[in-house]
Amino acid sequence: MTGTITIDFEGARVEARPGESLAAALTAHGVNVFRTTRCAAERGLFCGMGVCQDCLVEIDGKPNQRACMTKVDRPLTVRREAHARPLTPAGQGHPPVTIGDVEVSTPELLVIGAGPGGLSAAIAARKAGAEVLVVDERSQAGGQYFKQLSVGAEGVSAPDAQHREGAALIETAVGLGVEIKSGVMVWGAFEPNEYAATVEGRMLRLLPKAAIVATGAYERGWPVPGWTLPGVMTTGAAQTLWRTARRLPGKTVLIAGNGPLNLQLAAELIEGGARVVAVVEAAQRPSVAKVGALASMALASPALIRDGLRYHAIRRSGGAAMLYGTIVAGVEKTATGLSVKLQPAAGRGEEVRHEVDALCLGYGFEPSNELLRALGCGHDFDPVRRQLVTRRDADGLTDVAGVYALGDCTGLGGARAALADGVLVGIAAARALGHPLSAGLDAEARRARSDLARHRRFQQALWTLYAAPAYSATLATPETLLCRCEEVTFGQIEEALAEEMQLIGAVKRRTRVGMGRCQGRYCAPVLDALLAERFGRARDEFTGFAPRVPVKPVAIEDLARLG
Repeated sequence: MTGTITIDFEGARVEARPGESLAAALTAHGVNVFRTTRCAAERGLFCGMGVCQDCLVEIDGKPNQRACMTKVDRPLTVRREAHARPLTPAGQGHPPVTIGDVEVSTPELLVIGAGPGGLSAAIAARKAGAEVLVVDERSQAGGQYFKQLSVGAEGVSAPDAQHREGAALIETAVGLGVEIKSGVMVWGAFEPNEYAATVEGRMLRLLPKAAIVATGAYERGWPVPGWTLPGVMTTGAAQTLWRTARRLPGKTVLIAGNGPLNLQLAAELIEGGARVVAVVEAAQRPSVAKVGALASMALASPALIRDGLRYHAIRRSGGAAMLYGTIVAGVEKTATGLSVKLQPAAGRGEEVRHEVDALCLGYGFEPSNELLRALGCGHDFDPVRRQLVTRRDADGLTDVAGVYALGDCTGLGGARAALADGVLVGIAAARALGHPLSAGLDAEARRARSDLARHRRFQQALWTLYAAPAYSATLATPETLLCRCEEVTFGQIEEALAEEMQLIGAVKRRTRVGMGRCQGRYCAPVLDALLAERFGRARDEFTGFAPRVPVKPVAIEDLARLG
């Protein structure tokens, strides 16, 4: 294969496309086991966005590197990570470092997150005259929705309309003078408005006059027997494989969950050559009773309705079944792949099984609000969407001075709403920083406010159409893992509850649930809901795990290195 980069994977030669992630290259070559856990269980790619920490590998002798966040730009020597493997003795250590030695950046306006909302806010604020720095953990701007194609090899499908729209947004931001820094992981937020990050292996302090947090969301866990097996990944992970690297998660794929993203993924994978067995939707088939919701969606955004119809047409042409009112109830490893058990969402009826290479799970999202909560920004629990919603005023200002927030990290609203909200928040932040607004920006703000209202109507109707039961712990057995990282089972949780532990912190101390690398992102919402149901209390911003710094794992070496 010409124009490729060679990876030595445990003695085997793997040819990778320059620019793709290591996870994409390994997946394309049939490697789906990336590490083994403390209990010797195999793990592979799951979230595909650096959250779950399950795709850890050793790269060129450096342990615990996320394969999904590592871009292939040179030959690499890689081996699977193993729990408690002895570390290579370090050479001479770094000299002592104090906080005063750390590099400091003082942007006028800091935007954390280079997705649709963050880029839109940066553009609006820059048009108003603000100096704007955008930082993002990924290697390319665009976020999850506008993730960019990172490979350009011969025979690779060209960027589609969604790629091009995102590229145009990035180009506009850069053209206006917005500074975008990729590969910056913001892991700490401190009052009044200070942020800690790592970039290129060193620590960075960010001290802006104002900040806009637009950190997006990540997919919810679906803790059923077998959900941690290699080959089981989120819908977003599979879409990242395809949209950034034109790689398939497997030859035969089952897609299951709740919401329209699963249908889009099915269409994309079918066009990419995969055999999608079925799209398994937890919501019931749309009925006459949902005509009003469909009409509202069509009026609010006819283009998105056309997209949905096109995805269904591709699904049908590819022979993928559409199974409504059905959920994944369990997964087992077989000699050739995975055996996935499906059952009616209502819990009664016939169970069926499908044999596949990969299972993609997309049962909704949780807001990535860790930085906002660490700053002390207030949140309220939305019982309908089952998530925390950030308290903001009409301009996106939180109840912490100088801190704005927008997009899915504040409560899910979709990319289109984030684009419109970004204009309003960016303008408001620039105005508060003392930049007068032109008549043109005033008009742009009015259009954005109208667009935001329209897209929120669409989202309200969409989730009326896709209303589905919440996850139920009855799907789990005592041996089913709740906490992926610490391998805490539902049985261990029940033992703690039997000791009359009603507070989530007490259960955490008793079992270590939520103490692993992902810091409770997948287990905490499930455990919080379980405790609320068991003890008859309402969920709120204080019933889950308290936010803690660092909000993502950071290497001690990176904290000690100055350059």
